[in-house]
Formats: sequence, structure tokens, C-alpha cells
Amino acid sequence: MDHVIATLAFGLLAALVAAGAVVGWRHFHPAEADDEEGGEEVAEYMSMMIALLYALLLGLALVSVWELRSDAESHTSTEAGALHQMTVLAEGLPTPQKKRIASVAERYAVHVVQGEWPRLKERGQLPEPGWALVRQLRAVAAAPTDATPSQEVTALELLGQLSALDDARRGREAVSQETLSPVLWAGIFVGAVLSVGMLFFFGIGRSPGQLMMAMGMVVLTVFLGLLIHHLSTPFGDVMGVTPDPFTRYFPAASA
Repeated sequence: MDHVIATLAFGLLAALVAAGAVVGWRHFHPAEADDEEGGEEVAEYMSMMIALLYALLLGLALVSVWELRSDAESHTSTEAGALHQMTVLAEGLPTPQKKRIASVAERYAVHVVQGEWPRLKERGQLPEPGWALVRQLRAVAAAPTDATPSQEVTALELLGQLSALDDARRGREAVSQETLSPVLWAGIFVGAVLSVGMLFFFGIGRSPGQLMMAMGMVVLTVFLGLLIHHLSTPFGDVMGVTPDPFTRYFPAASA
């Protein structure tokens, strides 16, 4: 919050300095008739520059939040895929061990979907029971003492998949706690105010066509703001990543 206040204060200070410079220049260099006639063209040029800079800011924000959601989706798919591969690889192990791996994997999927997903929406840290299940997976995936060479290879592959699962899980937790910078949000808000405020200074709305274009610009600005807001919560209820990869491989998790 302090960064936002500092940014807004710095921007206001810069605006006041610029305004003071313009007023001082006009005081010592009075405007001529030709200058007054060209003032409206300068104002239109400045409004175009404001709109262009605001479009760049929105583009930067959209790219940032879209990459955030893309990372969340990638981590979720990788984690669920690694968990499923562990159950497939377990077919090459003794039956009791295979059943233990399948049981722990299913409990892990159920815990992720039913216990962790609500916390992800609230940007909370993943609870300890999930990490305990990861440790259980590591214990049951170890090669038995009387393992054959092929079973030892299978155990090594299981540990490789478990490592991928652990990395994806940590990535999923980290992404859930990231969000768009408050400074960028401040810029989006100020830009929206300036863009909409320009409608009142250039006679826009005198004709039905101009009024419709002005309304369309406001609607589009609000839509983009809401889109950025929803995408900035990668596991949110609206446009957020779902636990479908887990429920696809482990139907019991959706119960």
C-alpha cells in the first residue's frame, strides 16, 4: 500500500510541476491568436497520447495476469499427470506395494481437490496434510529390499515422477499467492479516470454516433478492468484454473 501511495504522490507531484511550468511559460510568453487556434489540436494530440499510454498499460497488465493463469494451469496439469504416472508405473511392483501406492495417490488427489483448492482461492499456503501425503508417497515408492533389477528401475522412475509432482506442487502454491502489483492497479485506475474524463472536455456526445462510441469506450474499459481482476486470481471462481486434471485421473476426488 505504501508503494501505491508513493507512486500516486509522485505522479501528482510531476503533474503539478508540469502545470506550474506551463503556467509560468504562459505568464512570461503570452499566447498569440495563432497559438489559441492551435490549442485545440494540441489537446486532441494529448488525449491521443493518454489513450495510447493507457492501452499499453492495459496490455502489460493483461499479459502479466494471463501468464500467471497459464503457469497455474501448467503446474496443475503437471502435478496431476505425475501422480497418475506413479499409479501406472506401480504396475511393475509387487501387488501389496502397488495397492499402497494407488491408495496414497488417491488420498492425495482427494485432499488436493477437496482440501486445498478452497485455500488456493484465498491465496493461503498449502496445509501440512498435503506435504505429509507427499512424504508417504516417497516412502511407499521406494524399492523393496528384495527388488529385482526391473523393480529397482521402476522405483527410480517413480521417484522421478514424485520429484516432478513435488516441484509442480510448490509452483502451484507460489502462483496462488502471486497477484498483480498494486502500483499497476493504481495506474490502471488513474488511466481509466483520465480516459473517461476526456469525454467531458472535447464536446463528445453532441451526436448520437459520438455518444454511442463514448459509451462503448466506457464499457470496454470496465470489461478489461474486470477481466484483469479475474485473471489476477488464477484459482478464483471466475476464469480460474479448476482441479479437473485430478478428477479426470481420480474420479473419487470429485465426490
